[in-house]
Amino acid sequence: MRPKHLAIELSKLQPHPCQSVELEQYATEGDLAAYWMLGVDQLDAVEGKHVLDVAAGNGILGLATMFLGAAKVTLIEADEQAIEVARQNIQRTQDKTGGSAKAIHAMVGRDSIELDEPIDVVVMNPPWGVQTTRADRPLLELAFSLNAESVHILHSAKAKHVQAIASDHGYQGEIMLETEFRLPPTYAHHSKGKASTAVRCWRFHRPGDAKLIDDENQEA
Repeated sequence: MRPKHLAIELSKLQPHPCQSVELEQYATEGDLAAYWMLGVDQLDAVEGKHVLDVAAGNGILGLATMFLGAAKVTLIEADEQAIEVARQNIQRTQDKTGGSAKAIHAMVGRDSIELDEPIDVVVMNPPWGVQTTRADRPLLELAFSLNAESVHILHSAKAKHVQAIASDHGYQGEIMLETEFRLPPTYAHHSKGKASTAVRCWRFHRPGDAKLIDDENQEA
C-alpha cells in the first residue's frame, strides 16, 4: 500500500478528541502515521502479527497496521472519550480489513492490564512528560517488558532516557525517521497558530536484529 492510500484510509477514522492537557493528547497526523507505519511494516513485516498500540488515542497507529495486514491489534488508552472513538474506528477498520482488534480502557502504571500474548510489535506515541514529569515512564516500561520482536516509539528528539530504559530491558535502538511533529492550537492556553517540534521515530530491537545499516544510526 502506498503512503497516500494509507493516509486516505486513516483520514476516514474518527479523529482524536484531544481533550486532556494532562495526558498530553496531541494527535498523530495521518500522513505521518501512514509513512511511519509503512516503515514499520517494511522492517518488521506486520502481516499476520499481533500489534500493541500503547497510549493509542483514536487508534490511528495500531489500526494503520491492520490495513497493512496485522492479524490482531490491541489498543490501550486512558482517556474515556478517546477509547470510545477508538472503538468506533475499530469497527470500521475490521469491516474493511478482516483483522481483529480490541480496545482496553486503562491507565498504564495504575490499572491492572491483561494482554493476550505473544505481542509481536509495539507501536506508541506516548506522552513526553512535558505536563507531568516522567509521565511516559510506565508506558515505556510496559512496552519493553513484553518481549516483543520490536518496539517502535515516536518521542521528542531531545529525549535521552528512552534509549536508557530500552537498554535496561535488553533492547538496542536505531532511528528510523527524524521529522517535525505539528502541534495545532488544540487547547485554550495555546496563543499562536500551528507550531512544531522535532521528533524521532525509534525502532528498538534485540541485539543482532538491526535493520538500518548506517553505523551512526545505531545507539545502545
